[in-house]
Amino acid sequence: MANATKLSDWQLFRYLLPYGNRYRGQLIASILLLVPLAVAGAVQPVIVQRAIDGPLRSGNKIWLGLVCLALFLSVVVRLLFLGWQGFVVQKVGQQITADIRQDLFQHITSLSTSFFDRMPVGKLITRLTGDVEALGDVFATGAVGIFSDIASIVVTIVVMFSLRWDLSLFLLALIFPVTGLIVYFQLEYRRANFKVREYLSELNAILQENIIGINVVQLFRREDYNRHYHQRINQKYNQEVNTTIFHESAVSATLEWVALIGIGGVLWLGSQQILSNKLTFGELSAFILFAQRLFEPLRQLGEKFTVIQSGFTAIERIQLIMQQPIEIRDPVEPLHLPPTGRGEICFDHVWFAYKEGEYVLRDVTFTIAPGEKVALVGPTGSGKSTIVRLLSRLYEPSQGRILIDGVDIRHLTQKELRTYVGVILQDPFLFSGDVVTNITLGDDFSLAEVEAAAKRMNVHDFIQALPQGYFTEIRARGTNLSVGQKQLLAFARAAIRHPRVLVLDEATSNLDVGTEYLIQQALAELLQERTAIIIAHRLSTVRQVDRILVMRRGELVEMGTREELLAKGGIFASMHQLEQMGV
Repeated sequence: MANATKLSDWQLFRYLLPYGNRYRGQLIASILLLVPLAVAGAVQPVIVQRAIDGPLRSGNKIWLGLVCLALFLSVVVRLLFLGWQGFVVQKVGQQITADIRQDLFQHITSLSTSFFDRMPVGKLITRLTGDVEALGDVFATGAVGIFSDIASIVVTIVVMFSLRWDLSLFLLALIFPVTGLIVYFQLEYRRANFKVREYLSELNAILQENIIGINVVQLFRREDYNRHYHQRINQKYNQEVNTTIFHESAVSATLEWVALIGIGGVLWLGSQQILSNKLTFGELSAFILFAQRLFEPLRQLGEKFTVIQSGFTAIERIQLIMQQPIEIRDPVEPLHLPPTGRGEICFDHVWFAYKEGEYVLRDVTFTIAPGEKVALVGPTGSGKSTIVRLLSRLYEPSQGRILIDGVDIRHLTQKELRTYVGVILQDPFLFSGDVVTNITLGDDFSLAEVEAAAKRMNVHDFIQALPQGYFTEIRARGTNLSVGQKQLLAFARAAIRHPRVLVLDEATSNLDVGTEYLIQQALAELLQERTAIIIAHRLSTVRQVDRILVMRRGELVEMGTREELLAKGGIFASMHQLEQMGV
């Protein structure tokens, strides 16, 4: 993340242009509506001036009524167009927000597992929620609103100069220093706002981590430590929020003071000219209204600049995610596995490092014959699970290649590879939804196919015993099921897809003796004519495999049948002896 390219404001704004271009017609319509809005607002002071200097002075009630009607119509027109334009802009802003959120979600779910190894989930959630909303506000109330305020200011200035150039020049002269102050405060606001969002991301990450790990937090009495840590980050967040509030308030306060100076200056200059009969009361009243109409858009402009600066901060943070490369991609011209293939696996001089230079696999080479059952054993951290992740192409090898039935897996689509290779993890993840949804995972399997897979895995009776059977709702992360029950659903999830290669990552470690017996019976059928890789920590669970691969510190150090390795008296024999001793 730290290596992401820093973008200028113009580059950040250009990032939004393609999204705005999708709704070009609606945006143009909203901008065209600014013309009658600006005109209706600018003519109202002129109408007031005409009323004071004309019918009110002469006492002509008919003309006074007509002038009041014109003023009423200008107010009605302005309100109607204001509501219409506001609706169009808000609608476009929400559509753009939805598009950006969808693109960001698609990009995040396309990133490789290595990205999620270093990025806390809470920070990603902040990007998808708060940052995207702030970005959408750039269109909803910011960018188009700026055109509205500028149009209002320009039309007001033109109408003012058509009446009196001297008072107009005085009000115009006040705009330039105000603009400089707005720009300064907005830049300071943006710097503070970036820190606000960083600390908010960290707070969300802390919250997510503590909710998921609440059992460990409470069992080890970590509440006080976590509370103090959260309080420290919360205080930093609060300090930066106060800084943004200060700069935002400074803009409003500055504009209020300048507006008062403008009105006071118009009163003073106007009164001098009235005394010398160079100005009418109607013209003075009009310019007091002009002063209000001139500085009100400026105040709104300052608020919109705050929205835009907040949006630019959000774009900057979203771009840090969007710039992350999608490392695992489907080939442009993919190959296909041969229809007669039976699942031969070949690791050809494979090296891999999660961090550059820190290899966890070193020159691993082996071949698993079609239909062969192979166990991967070794101490914790020896690289067993890494081999599974590479085979499933969750990561790319740093060096070497992996072949299935003679085809480099980098030349296959991810869908074909992961349909061909089924993986059952030690801790399966369940989604919110019913049992059927958690077995099919969105694929087009019928209920009959789901039941058939469950029966083959001996889990049909367990599912039928649930309150609503196959349509029992599963809570988030499967909290209403035991660990063993979740594992049983994972077996059915794999069985329904008929993978050619099956990987079991300590998949029966969470089952009780009775349940494990049922699964072992089901596995005997599932593994027939399939290549299997079984990762095991207990050597007693790998008695029936054809061959055992022994890993140590990322290297393949031994290979052979159980009897061969025991006779060899090497690492496997030592591990077996320690297990027999209960060490």
